[in-house]
Amino acid sequence: MSNLDQIAKLSGFSKATVSRVLNHSPHVSQATRDKIKSIMEELDYVPNGNAISLSKGQTQQIGMVTEGINEVMLPFLNSFVETASQHGYQTIIYTSGGHPKKELQAFEDMRRKRVDALVISTCVNDLALLGSYCKYGPMVSWQRMELPEIASVAMNQYEGYMLGLEHVIQRGYTRIANAFGRPSSMNTLSRINAYENIMRKYGLPVHPHWSRTGVYSIRQGEQLVRELLGGAEEKPSAILCANDLVAAGIVSEARRQQLRIPEDLAVVGFDNTELAHTLGITSVDNPIADQAKNAFHLLHSKLKGVEEEQQKLQYSLVQRATT
Repeated sequence: MSNLDQIAKLSGFSKATVSRVLNHSPHVSQATRDKIKSIMEELDYVPNGNAISLSKGQTQQIGMVTEGINEVMLPFLNSFVETASQHGYQTIIYTSGGHPKKELQAFEDMRRKRVDALVISTCVNDLALLGSYCKYGPMVSWQRMELPEIASVAMNQYEGYMLGLEHVIQRGYTRIANAFGRPSSMNTLSRINAYENIMRKYGLPVHPHWSRTGVYSIRQGEQLVRELLGGAEEKPSAILCANDLVAAGIVSEARRQQLRIPEDLAVVGFDNTELAHTLGITSVDNPIADQAKNAFHLLHSKLKGVEEEQQKLQYSLVQRATT
């Protein structure tokens, strides 16, 4: 006698009803559900995950693709994993270390039905290649992509960066430097565009040598202060940063050099993380956790074939002691 037969016999319900309880069907009364679960516990019955996946045609697993795990992506990762878990899904993290071949393992796993869907945090492969995997399952990206096949929950950082720029200019800072992130990313290009537009709008000079790309970390923020403010005749009066880590490094090094914050140098971070709160850094609030929730619900709606509402999100600026 199979386990399901035994549970059905002891409970007095059909195998179909037992199966509905195993599959969390809403079409079972609570009393029936409780009785069947009680018998399962008495028998120490553990459902066969592979069998359930085969019966559903889904693994209840979603892959997350990223080059690596860092402080910037943690709010997205944690929020996505938690939201997925609440809906009965496990999240498998695929870290590529920047290697295209290793990254493709996640996409191959979706092709082989080892995961039901993929969420892309960052990727290094050619977008056209990644798009070719859309026929094997739904995908959504946290990074902005010029690829209609892959939906994106990314927000246009032009708007967020403009908030920071307008803020420092309104407070009287006109010599503005920029610590941008990845040179080729759409986010960086949007921020550069925002900077050029705002300087043009207010008739302020653009200093190309005050804008650097590839600045991500605390140490790189410290180095930027030494490069821009160490002995130069004309110095920036404000620096806008790729993230709060860079802002923390700039604030730390500036104070070591006896610069007054914000009198001598204003600093604006991005993302509004706990670090910005702890160190009193003005930062552009980026609703990362909510973007992750939107990413899950977008995938879930495609997996279940039902529409799920997306949160409407926007940037805001949180002023603290550095401006």
